[in-house]
Amino acid sequence: MDPISQGVIGASVAQSTVKNKRYLVSAGILGFLSGMAPDLDIFIRSEQDPLLFLEYHRQFSHSLVFIPIGGLICASILFFILRLKKSLSFKQAWIFSTLGYGTHGLLDACTSYGTLLLWPFSYNRISWNNISIIDPLFTLPILILILMSIFFKETLLAKLALIWGLLYLGLGVVQHNKAKNIAKDLAIDRGHTIERIQVKPTIGNLFLWKSIYETTSYFYTDGIALLPKQIIYEGERTKKLNIDQDFPWLNKNSQQAKDIKRFEWFSNGYIAVSKNNPNQIFDIRYSMLPNEINGLWGIELKKNANEDEHIIYITNRSPSRSKLKEFWELLRN
Repeated sequence: MDPISQGVIGASVAQSTVKNKRYLVSAGILGFLSGMAPDLDIFIRSEQDPLLFLEYHRQFSHSLVFIPIGGLICASILFFILRLKKSLSFKQAWIFSTLGYGTHGLLDACTSYGTLLLWPFSYNRISWNNISIIDPLFTLPILILILMSIFFKETLLAKLALIWGLLYLGLGVVQHNKAKNIAKDLAIDRGHTIERIQVKPTIGNLFLWKSIYETTSYFYTDGIALLPKQIIYEGERTKKLNIDQDFPWLNKNSQQAKDIKRFEWFSNGYIAVSKNNPNQIFDIRYSMLPNEINGLWGIELKKNANEDEHIIYITNRSPSRSKLKEFWELLRN
């Protein structure tokens, strides 16, 4: 999720364990900063290899086994930078930092991006799809409650912040199941046999969802509004990627072929050739509108590339006013 969400949930967990109220500020700061720290892995990147950051973001730094190590690193740095020696012990700083750090990977796994929680034992990207990567209704109440907890020196408010976060994530699970059942029924009505299906909330809410299901040859995407009333916005379909048919000129031993496999792993196989450019492959899980295929990021191949030359990583994240207006219309139905 976004850094503020990661920070406030980390702070709420750290503050919730405080018994001596004079530690509330220190616990909140350590939990907040440590809760954001795992995303420092975004600096692991290479100008020569544009997909390197995709492999390492949400990898070892987000895994369950790395939590005590990450907490120790954060405590070791923050304990001295923030000059906490006079207010609490290093052991207490390590506990608060570890609690904050430990929330990060679990919260990221609630999104659809995918997190390597079980690294190094498994390289499967875990994604529970019960909250968007940005959701003010989740974040703002937690932020307000932890600030009130510090101001009023009241641990109960931090616990209420944590309870709100858990209840909201629980609501996301309920909404996810509803959207998934609707998407399955829609596929059955169309006479389709589902090989795989994924539903995910659209940006900033749990009301409007995007569904993607896979058949033998195609991906189908639709928008599903759950609140205030149930509406299905039927969408588009696109052919599944077939490297032999779509890129017959591609050398199977080239770096570009290897990069397609890497991007396919990152995208959990939800990839297809762009309708606008036959040399581009997009991650179709993400789009501005829930009932469209156009991806927000992807890769581009070059026919005349050298055997050891990487693909080009591309993004398409600038929404037009018309797209934003259409999204708002779908959301408010």
